[in-house]
Amino acid sequence: MSNWNVDFLQKDPVHKDCKRALIILNQPFSRGLFHRLWNSTQLHYCADGGSNRLYDTLNDSPTREQYLPDLIKGDLDSIRSDVRAYYELKGVRVVQDHDQNSTDLMKCIRTLQDLEETEGSKQYDIILLGGLSGRLDQTIHTLSYLHKLRKTRRHVYAVTDDNIGWVLDEGTHDIAIDHDVLGQTCGLLPVGIDSTKLSTSGLKWNLNEDISSFDGLVSTSNHLVPGQDVRISTTRPIWWTVELKCCD
Repeated sequence: MSNWNVDFLQKDPVHKDCKRALIILNQPFSRGLFHRLWNSTQLHYCADGGSNRLYDTLNDSPTREQYLPDLIKGDLDSIRSDVRAYYELKGVRVVQDHDQNSTDLMKCIRTLQDLEETEGSKQYDIILLGGLSGRLDQTIHTLSYLHKLRKTRRHVYAVTDDNIGWVLDEGTHDIAIDHDVLGQTCGLLPVGIDSTKLSTSGLKWNLNEDISSFDGLVSTSNHLVPGQDVRISTTRPIWWTVELKCCD
């Protein structure tokens, strides 16, 4: 049994024993969502061009100085020269990694894994700001990479202003639904597998050992039930997505 919640999306962050790392990707985001995620995480990385997004979103200098990332890393083909100069002047570590067999996101997570080994403590939960919008090839990379990370990471989430998603590995999952921050529409997506058998509770249209595949049933545009949490059982890993309400 795996347990999931999205308390890091609350306006007043909930600080629990778990440690969280925010990785900012090169996609647009609102200030409201950014502030919620930054304030609920202890570690903050920018994947290359994600630093441009951070710099431009915080478009006044005093505010920028309050939100300095711990690291900017990638092949650095996207970061603007003015953004790099600003963060280096503020003492932010900017690391160029020329490995062409890994993306900027993968480079950041490798650094996080090295830190975890050094600290000798439990894993950080990872929250990606971006990754599910923009260029299709980049979105597919997010879907693929998180599918692979399920084997080594407990909790990895991808968040945009429109929705949040993560991979549920085979087994049963209890998902605490915060109806104040999550919208009603949700989906179960059989990405990267041939098929899976799904059973659910807490959805308007529940599944009962139904087979889901790209060639058959795909549960999109399902709805959460007000006041209820969700339980999902799956025989293969799947993507779970839920829309977000506006974060001010």
